[in-house]
Amino acid sequence: MFRYSTFALALVVSALCAGAEDLLVLQDLSGRQGGRLVYAQRSEPKTFNPIFAADSVSREAIGMMMADLVHINRYTQRTEPALAKSWTVSPDGRRYALELRRGIRFSDGQPFSADDVVFSFRVYLDTALDSPQRDLLMPGGKPIVVKKVGDCRVEFDLPVRYAAAERLFDGFAILPRHLLEPAYKTGKLAEAWGLRTPPAAITGLGPFRLKQNIPGQRLVLERNPYYWKADKNGIRLPYLNEVDLTQAGSEDMQVLRFESGESDVIRRVGAHDFAVLEKESRRRGYTVSDLGPGMEYTSLYFNLDPAAGRPGFLRRRSFRQAVSTAIDRNALVRLVYGGHAAPLGTPVPPGNKAWVDASLRPPVPSVSAARALLSSGGFKWSGGNLLDPAGKRVEFSIITSAGNDDRVQMATLIQADLKELGIQVDVVPLEFRSLLDRVLRTHQFDTALMSMADGDADPNPDMNTWMSDGGNHLWNTAEKSPSMPWEAEIDRLMRQQMTVPDYARRKKMYDLVQQILMEHMPLVPLVSPDILVGAKRNLGNFRPALMDHYTLWNIEELYWRELRTGERP
Repeated sequence: MFRYSTFALALVVSALCAGAEDLLVLQDLSGRQGGRLVYAQRSEPKTFNPIFAADSVSREAIGMMMADLVHINRYTQRTEPALAKSWTVSPDGRRYALELRRGIRFSDGQPFSADDVVFSFRVYLDTALDSPQRDLLMPGGKPIVVKKVGDCRVEFDLPVRYAAAERLFDGFAILPRHLLEPAYKTGKLAEAWGLRTPPAAITGLGPFRLKQNIPGQRLVLERNPYYWKADKNGIRLPYLNEVDLTQAGSEDMQVLRFESGESDVIRRVGAHDFAVLEKESRRRGYTVSDLGPGMEYTSLYFNLDPAAGRPGFLRRRSFRQAVSTAIDRNALVRLVYGGHAAPLGTPVPPGNKAWVDASLRPPVPSVSAARALLSSGGFKWSGGNLLDPAGKRVEFSIITSAGNDDRVQMATLIQADLKELGIQVDVVPLEFRSLLDRVLRTHQFDTALMSMADGDADPNPDMNTWMSDGGNHLWNTAEKSPSMPWEAEIDRLMRQQMTVPDYARRKKMYDLVQQILMEHMPLVPLVSPDILVGAKRNLGNFRPALMDHYTLWNIEELYWRELRTGERP
């Protein structure tokens, strides 16, 4: 973890938040300037507007051009100062006062101040705009209140005490009021910063700014000369001159471009491709690494909405527990991921070491134990077929994404495991948008095999998943309040842990949430894939992390130990 200090340059700026330029110095960092990094994306961004960006490709590009107030270090999973150099918390834990860096500028040279912060959060909270991130700013179901208390100072008033509230600020790009306020006032903010916006009209506080956009081909970013970080030698970051985000079009093309040397970094490699790249790594001058399981978890979700008209046995706990007991998770790890994954006994992935309940182990697969659970729940067998307590044959379907070969293969293996119990399972691959429509809107599914990824190590962002009224409460998104006592207990524990500042007490509560989930089994946690990444050997300060973005989270620190022929320092 880097140590921080203030690096004051003798530069006076005529800005609202004026003063000597208050750079953030990374005391343990060194490198050299120059060169270009090429990264192949699977597709092109849909927008450069942070307010509306929901897809990962857009957010990758935006993340390199924008900055937040307090940042979560993807490697340490801890918060660090960013545009806010310090903050204090009131005794009741509901007011956060942030001191902003003085004398820093947007990438167009215009000054940054508290007015930009207040404007940004006003926009994120605007119900008319319906930003995908708005829910994160609603602890306790009510919006936070943001106010300016000085040119370089802002205060955030929270409606309830919110444990680790400084983590809220991560990922909220601070917007340039001088450019976007006119569009906001005229109701045209949703049209701002589209793919055809001239690069000069897009500005941010991140390490790079947009230089060129060739739709369908590539984005070229250039270093932001006003970026507010420096290394221990006083060299202003970023080290790289340019970042080329080229569109590969598919995962296979991403791998081919990296293997051939056309791209310099690759993230989230599939297990089969990882084995191929590993064999060629020494000859081709790159390294590949298995970081172990990260923050993603793949689960089988049962439809527990009684109004959806699905088979009643899905709502029987003994049935769900039997399904979990019959599934061979180790076979999924071995056959689907070639050993590059971890079996799960809880939906909190093992990469989240601070919050996973390690006592919840994956069940040992057992047909006999699954049969005993079914018998205890009133199920019977006839001619090798499982019958529910009403005497009807047990049949159901698993829907999953047709575009994800790993999940389709997992569903097929689960189908074979459950056949041993006399259960007829149909695997139904769907186009991803159709899958989401069935799960989130129409609720026309029996079970769904889906993957989720924790965006943060802290439990609070998962409120939307575990709370009965949450939008990602996938086993019953129609709920507005808990329909079962165990769901009410989860709601109570999640609300309580949100307000408790002590980690040990919060951990006990979150462990209880996991234990209740695994007792009642609205979902069956299956596997957490390993994070498989690669980079050129010549790339310095490359420190891949378990949190997304796995490889380019510290893009401003990456540098070339030796520049390639023709590249300028």
